[in-house]
Amino acid sequence: MDIKAWNLDVCFMTDIRNRKKDHVELTVTEGTQYQHQAGFEEYKFIHNALPEVNFDEVSTKAELLGHTFDFPLFISSMTGGYAEAGPVNAIIAEFCQQHNIPFGVGSQRAMLEKPELTDTFSIVRKKAPDAFICANIGGAQLIGGLPKERLKRLTDSIDANAVIVHLNPLQELMQPEGDRNFKGILEGIEKLVQDSKIPVIVKETGAGITEHTARRLLNAGVDVIDVAGSGGTSWAKVENFRTSNTKANHQFNEWGTPTVDCILELSTLEWERSFEIIASGGIRSAFDIAKSLCLGAHFTATAQPIIRAVVNEGLDGLTTLFTEWQKDLKTIMTLLGCTHISLLNKTHLKKAGQSRDRR
Repeated sequence: MDIKAWNLDVCFMTDIRNRKKDHVELTVTEGTQYQHQAGFEEYKFIHNALPEVNFDEVSTKAELLGHTFDFPLFISSMTGGYAEAGPVNAIIAEFCQQHNIPFGVGSQRAMLEKPELTDTFSIVRKKAPDAFICANIGGAQLIGGLPKERLKRLTDSIDANAVIVHLNPLQELMQPEGDRNFKGILEGIEKLVQDSKIPVIVKETGAGITEHTARRLLNAGVDVIDVAGSGGTSWAKVENFRTSNTKANHQFNEWGTPTVDCILELSTLEWERSFEIIASGGIRSAFDIAKSLCLGAHFTATAQPIIRAVVNEGLDGLTTLFTEWQKDLKTIMTLLGCTHISLLNKTHLKKAGQSRDRR
């Protein structure tokens, strides 16, 4: 490699590492969150004054991809690809090992380009030998097909249980250095499904997956769709914070389909397709988790509250947050008369401001 090409390569990888670091730091601030909400506020729980349920017998166990987890929460992909990410990933992985919940690492693109970054990802398997951990690659990196050797490195580095493909055209277009070509991603996903020996999950990064897109992904053989709707972190805002005022485009800060709309659209496909729905995008409490499951999601996911807890208070902060959510979800289920996650459905909700249908 000549010196000019080498310098360009170093600059490119340094930019990716700095970008990942910026992303984590910015997402824990309130200024990068959507102003419009995810839609959970539009629904209220229907109180059951005679639940006939023992709180101590309520189970929060839930299934995803044939695995049983102790709580219906997936810690979404966000970190990896820069030196400081290792300790954050280690804390989250250790936590997931202790509490039997799934975890997805951040984009492994940088690791594929620079093997010396592998340790910032592989640390998760060392800390969580039995946990359900997912690899992660961007849709744009699948254009033209992901070589099998790279797929193997991607999954073997963390002994992955599944592969996540993240779709983020809005985020990329807001980045001055972001990708501009999204032609061929669907074909790349289809090839990945064919080549992968483990399940494939496709997720947005906060702008939502609607019915039309979901159908195309299911036709490509995807096993799980994480709707990742708007209402949580706005990646347009994140990128605009990273950009000088003269280059920022704030008109797209609120772009996206709210999470609840995505859940409702995708749940209508269950009658004709066999797949699982993960609800994410603005999941900020056990109330959001319970409403997601009632509306048709099989599982939920979040990243921002988790990262914020870890950054601010480490493992103790994360444990405190999870304990609170676990207790709140059991309380909600008790007040609805539900002993198992599978019993949560739309009959336990009503539109805010509307009377319950007495038919």
